[in-house]
Amino acid sequence: MRVMTPASNPSGARPVSSDEPPLPADDPTLRGAPLDLDGLARHWQATAARPAMTAEEMRGADRKAQSMGTPGRWLMEQAGAATAAAVRALLVTTDRLGKGPVLVLSGPGNNGGDGCVAARHLARAGLRVVVVLVATEPRPGTPDAARNWDALAGVINAERIHAAQPRDLQLLGQGIEKAAAVVDALLGTGVRGELREPIRSAVELVQRARAAGVPVLAVDTPTALDLTSGDPSDPVVHADATITFHRPKVGLLTRNGRALAGRVLVAPIGIPADADRT
Repeated sequence: MRVMTPASNPSGARPVSSDEPPLPADDPTLRGAPLDLDGLARHWQATAARPAMTAEEMRGADRKAQSMGTPGRWLMEQAGAATAAAVRALLVTTDRLGKGPVLVLSGPGNNGGDGCVAARHLARAGLRVVVVLVATEPRPGTPDAARNWDALAGVINAERIHAAQPRDLQLLGQGIEKAAAVVDALLGTGVRGELREPIRSAVELVQRARAAGVPVLAVDTPTALDLTSGDPSDPVVHADATITFHRPKVGLLTRNGRALAGRVLVAPIGIPADADRT
């Protein structure tokens, strides 16, 4: 029996256009010298040119892709590899590559799982990474995210920390200016209402980091920015760059969305075109 590697394509999914590059986990360009943000945007320009979608449409496409045979863990691998490429591009653009550890703040769901995959790719590329699980429980709450959190154990250059309480995040904030970058992988499309602890304190930590000059990359959306309406909660992450997946998101094109997301990259992750059809 063939064992599926993270980069294997289990469903035969391909980018919707021959003009698009390989999917992130299979893309030799992303494994070479890091591109800057302009270069990475050009690399994924065909994906960014797709029509924008709402958060609910994205959740529906993700569910349908999985019902058509594309495993969620494979989509997460692609999203995490793309996130790692975006982190490296942000570091090159801001001239902070190798100037400290990358702090990845991962929430308890699949957005946090994307962050864990990104951390693994960054560590294997030689960057120092500190991955913080911001959750009351000691492991992520979804199977794919938990699997990728566990996979970080023993990875050279990667350190795992569990932050269950606001005080844990307050301690992390000491010396935050020494981080090369912060990755906001706290919450994706599922934000509803006011933020609860410890996520709220994590968002405040991201705010302090950015105020100290540390660049911030948001995964999917800046935490507490609605991907459909573009309406922010308080507190909300203000990112220097945001990586979103499959298609642009309506909320990131609003006035608030543009202001809070910074430079937006749109990465392909292998969702079949048929999964967009209702």
